[in-house]
Amino acid sequence: MTTIELLRGANAAKRQMAAASTQCKNEALRAMAAALRQSAPAILEANALDMRAAQGKLRDVMLDRLALNEARIEAMARGLEDVAALPNPVGRELSRHARPNGLLIRKVAVPMGVVAIIYESRPNVTADAAALALKSGNVCVLRGGKEAYGSNRAISAALRAGLQQAGLPVQAVCLVEDTSRASAAELMAAVGLVDLLIPRGGEGLIRACVENAKVPCIQTGTGICHVYVDAAADLDMALSIIENAKASRPSVCNSEEVCLVHASVAEAFLPRLFARLGTERQAAGLQPIELRLCPRAAKYIQGTPAGTADFDTEFLDYILAVKVVDSLEAALEHIAAHGTGHSDAIVTGDETAAQAFVRDVDSAAVYVNASTRFTDGGEFGLGCEMGISTQKTHARGPMGLEELCSYKYVIQGAGQVR
Repeated sequence: MTTIELLRGANAAKRQMAAASTQCKNEALRAMAAALRQSAPAILEANALDMRAAQGKLRDVMLDRLALNEARIEAMARGLEDVAALPNPVGRELSRHARPNGLLIRKVAVPMGVVAIIYESRPNVTADAAALALKSGNVCVLRGGKEAYGSNRAISAALRAGLQQAGLPVQAVCLVEDTSRASAAELMAAVGLVDLLIPRGGEGLIRACVENAKVPCIQTGTGICHVYVDAAADLDMALSIIENAKASRPSVCNSEEVCLVHASVAEAFLPRLFARLGTERQAAGLQPIELRLCPRAAKYIQGTPAGTADFDTEFLDYILAVKVVDSLEAALEHIAAHGTGHSDAIVTGDETAAQAFVRDVDSAAVYVNASTRFTDGGEFGLGCEMGISTQKTHARGPMGLEELCSYKYVIQGAGQVR
């Protein structure tokens, strides 16, 4: 089936999905979760073929994004069930007011319609996107990367089986068969057939969509995330936060890429950071973190000299850029100049410094004494997410059910004319 034919089928399902009851959508989500569990052997078999084909072509951290196992399939299934347990956003009254002429004006949440998602590597996005789209009354069109096509096809087949069992149109979850750039371009240009386009992937994909899309497009994801260790930081806390933010899963957009350290604690802190991320991890059989150091940081510890691009790079790898700054203001200026508006954190015991950081850092998620890895739909109680929006219009941060809705005005009269 061509991409345009698929989009026409998706549009034919829009009205039925928009009108589906809460009970019907929840039953479908639970049936989809059951189908995922039943299809786990087929999904794992398809993923094994994808993994074999990707060996030698993808870095280890990217292979981790592609890999599935029983636990990750179970997490996808639980994600569907978690979304089923959330309130239905469709029809929610956002506001109401009565006019002097007697008109009652209500603002009501409605589905977007056909939501297209272009994504790379991560097969779990197939299930997450389908869950959120269905619960918010939308139809989703999924265009994954070629490296994950077999996995995505097996997952989408299970999801469609659950939809069919629940009596909803299987066209509510569509997987684009063509994984070439041509299909991505078709989605970007599908005016009248795509109501919202969401790219999830690397900087190149996001930039291509934002610059070339003729349909409404959400800017997502590129995460040059900072952790700033303030003069008043608890250094033990800072070490734990930084290791988690950098090393727990470095291939995702909410992982830390830059560590800023106040000059007054640099001499005490940096040797401990070197040990925690280097020698201690190596001794424990874990991948050590390569530190890219500014000249001031290099006075205290060994590492790779930071190049001109290292503070503007989303490494998505076991690499961390480190810079010593003289003040909170210098840290704020650095983040303003080099950040991507995703997630940034301060570690401090100084409430005044924390408030200034929260006020002045213009990012979708700003943390005080916590890891940036929490920027996630599931961690925010949204069930899962469609992506992390780094723009300011319509949606910002993890995109859950509310962000997949638009609204319309419903006006109730009694014969008024103007």
